[in-house]
Amino acid sequence: MSTATASVNPADLKGESFEFQAEVPRLLHLMVHSLYSNKEIFLRELISNASDACDKLRFEGLKNEALFEGDGDLHVTIRFDADKKTLTFSDNGIGMTRDEVIANLGTIARSGTREFFASLSGDQAKDAQLIGQFGVGFYSAFIVADEVTVETRKAGTPIEEGVLWRSKGEGRYALETISKKTHGTEITLQLKEEESEFLDAWRLRSVIKRYSDHVTLPIWLVSPADNEDENAEEKAADKKEQINSGTALWRRSKKDLKDQDYIDFYQSLSHDFQAPLAWTHNHVEGRQEYTNLFYIPAVAPFDLWDREHVQGVKLYVQRVFIMDDSSQLLPRYLRFVRGLIDSSDLPLNVSREILQSNKLLESIRSGSVKKILALLQDVADKESEKYKTIWSHFGNVIKEGVGEDAANREAIAKLLRFATTRSDAGKQEVSLDEYVARLKDKQNQIYFVTADSETVARNSPHLEIFRKHDIEVILLHDRVDEWMMQFLREYAGKSFVSIAKGDLDLGDLLSEADKQAEEVIKTEAQGLVERLQNALVEQVDKVRATTRLIDSPACVVLHEHEMALYMQKLMKQAGHDVPGSKPVLEINPQHPLLQRIASAPAEDFSDWAQLLLDQALLAEGAALPDTAAFVKRMNRLLLH
Repeated sequence: MSTATASVNPADLKGESFEFQAEVPRLLHLMVHSLYSNKEIFLRELISNASDACDKLRFEGLKNEALFEGDGDLHVTIRFDADKKTLTFSDNGIGMTRDEVIANLGTIARSGTREFFASLSGDQAKDAQLIGQFGVGFYSAFIVADEVTVETRKAGTPIEEGVLWRSKGEGRYALETISKKTHGTEITLQLKEEESEFLDAWRLRSVIKRYSDHVTLPIWLVSPADNEDENAEEKAADKKEQINSGTALWRRSKKDLKDQDYIDFYQSLSHDFQAPLAWTHNHVEGRQEYTNLFYIPAVAPFDLWDREHVQGVKLYVQRVFIMDDSSQLLPRYLRFVRGLIDSSDLPLNVSREILQSNKLLESIRSGSVKKILALLQDVADKESEKYKTIWSHFGNVIKEGVGEDAANREAIAKLLRFATTRSDAGKQEVSLDEYVARLKDKQNQIYFVTADSETVARNSPHLEIFRKHDIEVILLHDRVDEWMMQFLREYAGKSFVSIAKGDLDLGDLLSEADKQAEEVIKTEAQGLVERLQNALVEQVDKVRATTRLIDSPACVVLHEHEMALYMQKLMKQAGHDVPGSKPVLEINPQHPLLQRIASAPAEDFSDWAQLLLDQALLAEGAALPDTAAFVKRMNRLLLH
């Protein structure tokens, strides 16, 4: 049935009128005003949605052929009418029920709309990029249309259960139940006066060819001449023109593809307006045959930190779309990757349950992970500036792989980048290979310190002896780091050592003179150590003199496998019980403050000891149990 009808207000429909969720009008306004230069993208979005609908019907039809309703020739048709200023997209795909229309067309990105708006900066260019990451899909039609009408019916449902949806994108939409003979969806755009360029066959042909040539089902363009006689259905069909080649890009030989072909396909696949930073295209033969095409985006996907919502890689079986739940296809630490896998070996009737235990898929997953890690390493080796961008967006996610993917831990470790005591502040550009290459003679360990910010890490008192002896230390300050280091135990035969945990033994890195001086200091400070131990017996495991401190009076040292104090604080704030033991307090007996404490009156010694411990705890990012008492104690001692 034709949807090229005159413009009608939602209030004039016989059906019900609904309001969009509160954020939708704001997003629609932003799209129209921020994406104006990219307005042709709406063609790609609507064609992609139609193609997806046909893919879904093709898959469902494998189990229930009746869903095709005798029409298994899946396709997308585009018609334009210059007189009525309408542009119509129709497909014979899966279609939608009334509830699905409300869920899919009445709400934009249900999983994170509020978070999306929290990310908006007010800068139209930057906000436009965010929209690209967010995936506007169907709503991009309002960039060029004053009004959008949708007619749809779910395959397999009665003809009388069709749905008519209409909106001007101003905060409301209307629904009406209609009769629709064919399954699938038809979308009619009432174009704005200034958008007449999209009523030209040459313009439509060029845009569709650019963005959607890879779509595997036919995309037909019907010119106005074909529609002069509305009853001449056969005439229109005879003159319609197929625009796309209908060949899956990923099935073509790499030597026949240009960079722009890969970029255009990526933008169509991911709904991202930017070009990808890198990609890898592989055809695997042997015991299994499959093709994969993976992309590294230029910016982080909007849902990067939602570990449960992972839809970046599509699975095809013999070019039939199966699913886009990439948690089945790639580990979660690669959830930023976009692309597809097309297998010739998996059974066409594969289900989600079978996928979870399918040995063939496990092999494909393993091979795909290796290809992606190899791609990242290749960029890191050959295009360091580009890899810096990748790391800035996805580094913290890649770190998750150290704990989640033991089989590829070594390859992941080579991709890690860190700030160190030799790198400039704000730059994380040192690889473990670079660190190991700079090891001092007789250094057999990789030293690191964790903190809740790079500034705190750089100012850690634990670094003082390392700076004195020019020993490089890795500075870890992301929340994932403390967890990651539980699994990263060694690299290139060198073990990792936290300089803030356990006993510090620099061994052969110290001269015999340094070692003798250390013993003298410890012996001379024995009396002060015992007094402090007695004063703080309820709060610390022990007190000991140290030579690791140069400028600081004291520091706390945790036991080797204990969680960092700043992480303990975060866990407690989140309501978790955090088991922990008493820390060790190490003192610098040569510091003027310790000499002052040693000579303090007996009645003040306990306060001085407590103040010393509190300062050391604060330096580690720990939370004091009683900050008011700390302030009073400090003020009292300052006035003495």
